[in-house]
Formats: sequence, C-alpha cells, structure tokens
Amino acid sequence: MLTQNLGYPRIGNQRQLKKASEQYWAGKIGKDELNAVARKIKEENWQTQLDAGIDLIPCNDFSFYDQVLDTSLLLGVIPQRYSPVLSQVKSNQEIDLYFAMARGYQKDGLDITAMEMTKWLDTNYHYIVPEFTANQEFRIFNEHIFSEYHTAKQQLGEKAKPVLLGPVSYLLQGKEKEQGFERIDLIKKLVPVYVDIINRLRQQGAKWIQLDEPCLVLDLSKKEKEAFDYAYRAISNRVSGIKIVVATYFDALLDNTQLAVSLPVAALHIDLVRAPEQLEEVLALIPDGLQLSLGVVDGRNVWKNDYNKSLALIYKAVEKLGEDRVIISASCSLLHSPIDLDLETAIDPEIKNWMAFAKQKLTEVAELKQIAAGDEDLLSTNQAAIESRRSSQKVHKQAVKDRVAGITEADATRISAFPVRQKLHNDRFQLPFFPTTTIGSFPQTDDIRQLRARFKKGDLTLEQYETAIEQATVETIRWQEEIGLDVLVHGEFERNDMVEYFGEQLDGFLFTKNGWVQSYGSRCVKPPVIYGDVSRPGNMTVRWSEFAAAQTDKPMKGMLTGPVTILQWSFVRDDQPRDVTTNQIAFAIRDEVVALEKAGIGIVQIDEAAIREGLPLRKARHPHYLDWAVKAFRITASGVQDQTQIHTHMCYSEFNNIIEHIAAMDADVITIETSRSQMELLAAFANFEYPNEIGPGVYDIHSPRVPSTEEMASLLAKAADLLPARNLWVNPDCGLKTRKWPETKAALINMVAAAKQARVQISVESVL
Repeated sequence: MLTQNLGYPRIGNQRQLKKASEQYWAGKIGKDELNAVARKIKEENWQTQLDAGIDLIPCNDFSFYDQVLDTSLLLGVIPQRYSPVLSQVKSNQEIDLYFAMARGYQKDGLDITAMEMTKWLDTNYHYIVPEFTANQEFRIFNEHIFSEYHTAKQQLGEKAKPVLLGPVSYLLQGKEKEQGFERIDLIKKLVPVYVDIINRLRQQGAKWIQLDEPCLVLDLSKKEKEAFDYAYRAISNRVSGIKIVVATYFDALLDNTQLAVSLPVAALHIDLVRAPEQLEEVLALIPDGLQLSLGVVDGRNVWKNDYNKSLALIYKAVEKLGEDRVIISASCSLLHSPIDLDLETAIDPEIKNWMAFAKQKLTEVAELKQIAAGDEDLLSTNQAAIESRRSSQKVHKQAVKDRVAGITEADATRISAFPVRQKLHNDRFQLPFFPTTTIGSFPQTDDIRQLRARFKKGDLTLEQYETAIEQATVETIRWQEEIGLDVLVHGEFERNDMVEYFGEQLDGFLFTKNGWVQSYGSRCVKPPVIYGDVSRPGNMTVRWSEFAAAQTDKPMKGMLTGPVTILQWSFVRDDQPRDVTTNQIAFAIRDEVVALEKAGIGIVQIDEAAIREGLPLRKARHPHYLDWAVKAFRITASGVQDQTQIHTHMCYSEFNNIIEHIAAMDADVITIETSRSQMELLAAFANFEYPNEIGPGVYDIHSPRVPSTEEMASLLAKAADLLPARNLWVNPDCGLKTRKWPETKAALINMVAAAKQARVQISVESVL
C-alpha cells in the first residue's frame, strides 16, 4: 500500500515567498535572490514530506503566482498583448513576462492590462484565466518543470512525482477570447505537447506523474467527455514507462465515474472527504489493474482526521482491490491548509488537540497506513481526541441554537420593495448620477501594520493606538472629500482582515498566529477557525463608523462582512450542516447592522464576496445552497428601516447561472468586479434586467497599473449601454487594502474624473 500527497503549501512557514515576491516587484531584490528563497522553500517542503514517510512526493506544485498561470507559461499560451514585454525585459527574464501576465505591466512606455483572475472551482484560491484564440498554438515555452524535477530527484530519488494540470481541465478553466470556436476543440493541438512533456520527464527518470483533472467532477457535455477519452488514449498510445495518476477532487465523479475509471492510466485519485459515498460506485466499475488513490484526509480544513471513518473506506477498498492497488492520500492539495500546527502556541490546548495543519495531515496519511497494518495504539490516541471534541461544552450554546431554529420569513424580508426604498434613498442622500464610492478598505501601509503589531505586543496603550487610528481615518476622509468622492468609507485601518476582524469579536471563533494560506499571488490570508456556536457579545464596528461619520457631511458607509463570506473564508466546524453555522453568523451580523442604523449610519455595506464561491460544483445541488445562502444574507439586511440603504459586494465570479438569486438578495446596491473582463459580466445583469442599483468595477485593484480617465470612462459607457444609467455607481473592483497610496490616489482621481465625464456625456434620456 502506497501513500501520496497531491501538493503542499508554497508560501513558507513565515510567508517567505510573499515577502520575496513583493521585494522583487519593488525592485529591491533580483531574480537570483527570488529564486533562492523559492529553492529553500521547495527543499524544506520536500524534506518535510520525506520525513513524514510519504511514498510519492509532488514536485512542480510550487508556484510564484498560481499553477494555472505556470501551465500557460509552460505551454506558450501568452496573449499577444504581452509580446512587447519580452523585448523590454532583460534576456532570460521570463519571470517578468509571467508577472506581467498576472499583474499587468505599466512601465518602459508600455501599458498592458493583466489577464483575468477568478476562483479555483469552489475555493478562495484565485488563478489567472488562460486566454485562447481560434488559431491557438501550443509548445514547450518554459523549462521549469524539467529543472524542478531534476532538483527534486536529487533530494527525493524515485519518490519525486511531477504534478501538472491535466490537458482537459486546463482548457475548460480557460476562456475563448474570440468568437467562432470552442476551446475544448483545441485538445488535439494540446495533447502532443503533453506527450512531449511526459516523455521528457520519463527520460529524466520520473516513475510517476500526477495530472490534475478536477473538471471530472463537474457537469460535462458530450464533447467534453469525449475530449477526456481522446486525450488520455492519445497520451497512452505515445507514452510508456511512466505511471500516470489522474487526480480528481472537491466532489464526486457521479455520471463521470465510468469515464474516469476507463481512462488508460495507472491510478485514479478520488476525494472521499467531500464525497465518501462515491467509493462504492467506483469500486463496482473499476477495471482490473487500475490503482485507486483514496483521498481520506481533509486537505481543505483544520480538523483532525477521524481514523475510524477513514479506515472503513480504506478497508472497503482493500477488500475489493488488495493492498497493492490502494494508495492513501489527502483529499486534495494541502495548498488550502495552514502549514504547521506546531507553530501555534496560544491556542486553547483542548481545541488544539482537535486540529491538524498540512504537516500534521502528512502524518495522518502515514499513520492510516500504519494502522491498516495493525498499529492499534495510534488508533486509540486518535479516537480520544475525536471524542473530546464531540462532547466538549465549549462547542454548544443552546440560546444560539434556539434562535436559528426559530427563523421566520419575516426575519428575511425588508419592509418595502426596492422601488419604494430607492425613492427614499434618493431623497435622503441627494447623490448625483453615477455616484462614486470605494469598496471599503484603503491601503494598509507599513506604518499601520506596525501600529497594530505594537498595540498587540503591549507597546502602545489603547488610547495611543486609537488616537493614531483616528488620525489615519480623518486624513483619509479629508482626502476623499478633496477629490470629490460621493459616498465615503473610513478606510478600515483598525482591521487586519475582513473576516478575521469580525471573528475576533464573535464567540465560537479562534485564531492562529501562523495559519496563513495563499489566496492569490503574494496575497495570504489567515482564516479564523469556527469551532463552536457563533454569537455576538457586543458592537463590533459601531465605534469606528460613528467616529468617521462625525467627521464629514457626506454619507459614510458602515462596512461589514456577510455570513456566507465569513463561512467560506473560515475553517468551518464539520460537525453540523454549513447552513446552520451560516445562520448563526447571519443573526450576529444582523444585530450589528441594526446597531449601525441606531448610531445614525444610513448606508451599510454587507460584503458577500464569496457567495458565488460557495456554489456547489454540480448544478443539481445549486438550488438548496442558493436558497439558504440568499436567505442568510437577507436575514442580515432585513432588520433595518426602508430609509437605510444596504450595499453588498462580490468579486471575481461568474454570475450568469445565478443572476436571479443575486437579485433575490434584494440589496439596494451591488458592486462587482468587471474591469478585467471589460464589463463582460454585466451581460448577465442586462439580460436579466436586473432591477436594483449596481456598481461595475472600473479599476482593477489587483494590478499596480493606474487606469486612465479615458479607460474608465469607456468602461462606464459600456455599462450604460447595458443597464439603466440611473442605476449605475462608479467604484473600483474591490477593496484597496493591498495597494500603495500613490497608485491608489492616482487611480481614484481618474475614477472621479471619469464619473464626471459620464454625467456630461451619457444622454439624459438614458438616465431618467
């Protein structure tokens, strides 16, 4: 019986990759220094897995930005607009081209937009979307996968297993950039390049290669299923002497089971954490000779594995297949887990005993193999921890359970319909057409971060800390007034993260010091852990919103994070349904919305950036999820009077198939990311005739480039062609926390100018 791992976190225990990447972008270190940091992280990761006893250890799972962008560079899928970058950067500086594709490029006389970015399936991990044309060609453009395998083999020997995104999932996760073709039809051009890559790795000595095909758990068309069959039969016919494991994860194979088990590969990996029920059908259909990798350890959460449950699945597979055809693994790449629980010294010891991070999950995989071989001591220790969590009084609060159990329709319904509310808002706020605002946060400078760190260490008193935060808030309000923004925000300088900040003030949450996970590029988040019933002991944001509102005569938005986003961006308890936990959070946020209204805040934004992210991968399960997710948002927003305007924000999501549910949220104003897609996402809102107000983002905040006034005005004109101009707001794509002040100021000044242009240039008829 073998063990394997599908992938490991690449940011480093102390976020070394984040720091090095940002230093490189700032010109403070060179390519060699950046690569040295990366090499050290990779070597440490490999050694950790080797020490844990993992038999098949991934390489090429490391990335400077994301694995899909890596695949695009490997295959030469480089949009034409980046051609000038190659002539501007130094020789052999492919890394600069790579980062230009991810972040945009605005120097050396060039101004090139970044590629689109979206969520990786149903995770909060983002990837750069491949762009395909009808005459797309593929070739081996980048040699990194080969050099990395060479290095890994020196350290790991035959245990080194290259990892690559599979050809069909790579195409399906991309986008056609011109009409008249389907990207899946490119499979016949793409497969020969994969054959060359695999054969080169075989020649280097690779015994196994992992091809990730998560799209096998999606609803597939007939043509897409045929592409899987074609791709792997073509590869099988031209590749020998190396074993291919096709890895699926995040859901069950369902109607794709026969297809998956029929692929001519050595092994198939399935996710038995998300979908343990699929094992029975897979075992019923699996052909002789195919090895089965069982994803029994949760790669996306922080809870200790229940060995009894995993062993039941392992024993069932062994009974059917024999030990030599069974591989034990985590459910998916451990990229989605924090790195090392041993680094956490402040967590309640009782709760810490219920947890496992990436390093500990490797141990769980290895121990499951040992227990299957007869080590009963490991099993009894594990079961003591599982029982401790199940019976702990720290988990359960009856009053919270009772409130959720008593939900009524009135709890999720505003007093009046939107047209009535809209008139009241127009009368109350007296905003111009194309009102301008931002999404909430302003740049978190080093000074602000150091201020918060000094306060946490006790170097500053509460009074000193709050005085400094007040000063930063006032300066930001004055600057917003100066440039002419219409609806202001206080900047959120007191907040570390849009989820962590709230979790710190809610019962039922705990926090880590080093539990970082990668969101995209250098962006790392430290998700809170929901271990028990959630409730709100007191006000969370009123103090700062009230202070900010008193500094200006303009409307000031109160800023909150919605219940589904808090759920999605936390590590969630797995001992009750997710909708129950979400409703607990919803009531806590509802109480805060009501408190803000009582404090005189007339506009409250409840961010639900992750509502699309939480959508199940299979359409058949969409209705149930959307029903409770939308209702949870409405619970948060329905405790206020009609005069209070409720905003929400969503980013980096495709809305086409859920637009009616977005409308059912009944937010007075929704702001969304649309700049990278050049307003493409608005088509769904236009076709649906979305009735409420909307702020399509005109400024890509995930790129350091500063868009011109003309560029943003052009985007607004596109938006006005699609939706009633009277309902349009003007705003960036997302919060500005990760940006620097100079680029932020320049971009927002241009944005306000673009709104003023729109007020003059867009016809009165389209506004009235």
